Amino acid sequence: MRRTLLALSLVTGIVLAGLAWLPGYLERSMNIVLEHEPYAISEEARALHKTLVIGDWHADSTLWKRDLAERAERGQVDVPRLQAGNVALQMFTSVTRSPAGQNYEENATDAADNITRLALAQAWPPATWSSLAERALYQGQKLHSLAQRVPEAFQLVQNRADLDKLMQRRQAGEPVVGGLLGTEGSHALDGDLANIQRLYDAGFRMMGLQHFFDNKLGGSLHGQSGAGLTAFGEQAVDTMQRLGIMVDVAHSSPQVVEDVLDRSTAPLVVSHTGFHGHCPGPRNISDALMQRIAAAGGIIGVGYWDGAVCEITPRSIVAAMRYGIDLVGVDHIALGSDFDGSVTTMFDTSELAVLTEEMLRAGFSEEEIRKVMGGNMLRFLRDNLPKS
Repeated sequence: MRRTLLALSLVTGIVLAGLAWLPGYLERSMNIVLEHEPYAISEEARALHKTLVIGDWHADSTLWKRDLAERAERGQVDVPRLQAGNVALQMFTSVTRSPAGQNYEENATDAADNITRLALAQAWPPATWSSLAERALYQGQKLHSLAQRVPEAFQLVQNRADLDKLMQRRQAGEPVVGGLLGTEGSHALDGDLANIQRLYDAGFRMMGLQHFFDNKLGGSLHGQSGAGLTAFGEQAVDTMQRLGIMVDVAHSSPQVVEDVLDRSTAPLVVSHTGFHGHCPGPRNISDALMQRIAAAGGIIGVGYWDGAVCEITPRSIVAAMRYGIDLVGVDHIALGSDFDGSVTTMFDTSELAVLTEEMLRAGFSEEEIRKVMGGNMLRFLRDNLPKS
């Protein structure tokens, strides 16, 4: 009996050790920052960067098993690195379902789900194993906990009053980062409109409609149907906008985007993307649709990964921004990194001064740099967040 207990203890120890090791291994293989020499940043760029309000519309950092209060040796975003990059505003998007392969061309709705496996590997609560809404809520709770544990460094932003408080703190010299909550696709609703209210009550202020596959709301840019908004999708969009939730169409089919534009009562967000005219490919919707989004007051976050900008150099990212400015106007262009979203980049969020440097080299005006790096995001949030 004693030998049996010892054997069971040994096996249990091995299993637990494996579970402890696995999450880090998985993230290191998926959120990659390529090795590079330190970027040469001019004194002009450093000085300007320190004065910018910087905001990013999309990072999937709550998906992974690490403490965002601590600087990590893996991934691309955490609070210390946000502070080092002078980031004021970071939208954290909760990923709840993602197909194996994440094919940009086509994914079946019933494709095997990576996030179920990841939830098990990272020992998420049992409620998250089968409920996508619970997965979103669990990731959102990580940010609430973060704000409670390190209030001097991180503040949750849920309304305009929170935003004003954050900016006052930063103007007073506090190195505090403001975090916002969003969803990566509305399959997080579990097909129930009541979950929009649940997520709103938990602090979610932006919701993507689709991710890599078609869902109950309509077609995905990477799905099989190409369909537009369903009746359920129409109800969902109406409910989101009534509550003051910003609608993100980053992974939506062109027909869904058109349908949302036709019925929307608020400007839309494309939280992480590129421009088809700059980087042709299945991840980027047409320039014509981007112009419609901007004409309706929307904002477009430019990503840092190959599917968005083709080449992941800082110069290519800045070239995509210039293309977007020329296409839709400077007031509609922002940052949308997709950091920690299973992407490979050439810098992490602590190194954002390299974008300021490249913008100066590319001849961007100071006004353009201020708007793209975060001024546009700040203005959009002030116009579209709930008052209190």
